Amino acid sequence: MLRRLLRLRPEYPRRGRLGVRRWVPSWRQSVGVLLVAFAAVAGAACWLYVRTDVPEDLNSFATQQNNVFYWADGTEMARTGWVNRQEVPLDRVPEPVQWAVLSAENETFWSDAGVSPKGIARALWAAVSGGESQGGSTITQQYVKNIYLNQHRDLSRKTSEIVIAVKLDRRLSKREILAGYLNTSWFGRGSYGIQRAAAAYYGKDVSALNPSEAAFLAALLKGASLYDPALGPENRRRAVDRWSWILDRMVETGKMSAAERATYKVFPDPVPPPAPQGLAGQTGYLVDLAQSYVVGHSGITPAQLDLGGYQIRTTFDRQRTAALTAAVRSAGPALDPAREADRHVHIGAASVAADGRIVAVYGGPDYLKQGFDDANTSNVPVGTAFTPFVYAAGLDQGVRKGREGVRSPVSPATRYDGNDGVPVMTPEGPYWGRDGRMAKTANDGHRSWGSIGLRTAVAQSVNGPLVQLGMDVGLDRVRATAVSLGLLPETLGDLVPSFSLGNSRPSAIRTAAAYGTFAAGGMHTDPYSVTSVARNGSPVVLSRPAPARALPEQVADQVDDALREAVRDGSAREAAAAGPGAAGKPGTTEDRTAGWFVGYQGQVGTAVTVFRMDPKSLELSPLDGIGGAAATDPVSAWPTKIWTAYNRRPTG
Repeated sequence: MLRRLLRLRPEYPRRGRLGVRRWVPSWRQSVGVLLVAFAAVAGAACWLYVRTDVPEDLNSFATQQNNVFYWADGTEMARTGWVNRQEVPLDRVPEPVQWAVLSAENETFWSDAGVSPKGIARALWAAVSGGESQGGSTITQQYVKNIYLNQHRDLSRKTSEIVIAVKLDRRLSKREILAGYLNTSWFGRGSYGIQRAAAAYYGKDVSALNPSEAAFLAALLKGASLYDPALGPENRRRAVDRWSWILDRMVETGKMSAAERATYKVFPDPVPPPAPQGLAGQTGYLVDLAQSYVVGHSGITPAQLDLGGYQIRTTFDRQRTAALTAAVRSAGPALDPAREADRHVHIGAASVAADGRIVAVYGGPDYLKQGFDDANTSNVPVGTAFTPFVYAAGLDQGVRKGREGVRSPVSPATRYDGNDGVPVMTPEGPYWGRDGRMAKTANDGHRSWGSIGLRTAVAQSVNGPLVQLGMDVGLDRVRATAVSLGLLPETLGDLVPSFSLGNSRPSAIRTAAAYGTFAAGGMHTDPYSVTSVARNGSPVVLSRPAPARALPEQVADQVDDALREAVRDGSAREAAAAGPGAAGKPGTTEDRTAGWFVGYQGQVGTAVTVFRMDPKSLELSPLDGIGGAAATDPVSAWPTKIWTAYNRRPTG
């Protein structure tokens, strides 16, 4: 009957109140229009689904992380990178922390298809109408926005977000999506990811968070700038309200009992924002050394290191680094920029343990003001601080006698002519330089010592015997000994008589490590600055230098004895104030452009160098009169004072 009535219904235009006929569609026409519209929407959705691919490239903030550098004791030293982010596996995130986020943001996450129809409708209507932006995005959608898209709110971006979220939900497991979301979300205070948020707000690892703290961190996902209590009382009020609401939601979703909820009555105020971890002071020099070591001793490329995510444990000792900086400031020259002699003065220093660990560095006054590392430069002649290497080569290799080259042993008591101005001899006769002049030795102050034993010559810094010893051993053999002690071949000077007096230019780091070999009984380990590297918690293979015998133990002990004598009653006696067991030697260059003191106490070698260098030409200038000293004062005086002050300080 109903069908007949419907079929008999007249289908003609009706008249309105004014008699004007108006057209009224039939139900068939209405249904048809709806079907066509539905088909169009479905077709458009299918077209978008097919045409929209999950991007292969993540946006920069999704992959950029900090590299975190740690002191030797495990405390944080510095961070590098554009953002403060560190990934953690989902297993490290406690379930209450996960559910605090899910209860606040997307309670149906584990069962939905990556999107929320109600949320989509609200968001699309807001985008089309220009109304206030709406929430409702699932965690999958938010993850898509974090890693693939920008943060703009418009119809095009929202549509892409929805389609990619559906596809991603089919491609990845829910655990992978949740882990990705927790590691890429912004929590404020420069922190991307739940791990860095836990550190920034509570000073702890994410695994140590309790549900109350987790609820506050989940509140930050709605807008960190609105909910960080440190930014004002209004923020704190909003944070407390949302924190309380999230805890209540956890009860509603069955993830927390009412009894447990009742225990969280007091808002867990976060710690104040930490001071920025920058590269000021010595930190930048330390970070540079560590980064260079990582690139040179692992499979990590500079580009990969730039992407971040690495946790790098260094060898640097916080207390020793502070003590070395303090020694430079307290015992170094008081430089006055208005005084010509004090312009462009540089100080570099390094401490290296006998096992190769670089434990302290002074690279300059401030890395942010001077990026050039004075402790790692190979631009400064080491001067007479090189002579112990000549002595070691002689004791180890012996000397040539006569033109036949028969070698004879050398002992600490072997005597040489210690007078000033003695010609430098070769097996063929006097050594003539390229300038046509006969080479002659020059002792400090042109003092003549007469016949002198080699041990005393080293202890008293008598140059002549060491120059001639180098010629007798063979400068090529002296060079080989220096390399075995850790000096880099490319920093070694020409094989001329002045080679024995330090025309080589090793860094303070390498020189300190070489002297440490004498303290270690002849065993040498190349200096290194990193003990371990991990990426997002997974270890990275890192090679570490192995100890090798550079000198026979007896030879090392004989050099050690001479260096101790230098401190007890020789050219380094000013360093005796450092305390018992000190050994070392000052170093000067003939043109007075550099002063050194290199020595060790216990198993730690330390080198200090002072020099003047033009910042443009990199040419060195004499150190006469720096810090108001007399022009005739030894240029090794300032390095000796710094070395002594540093080694006299308790370093833990």
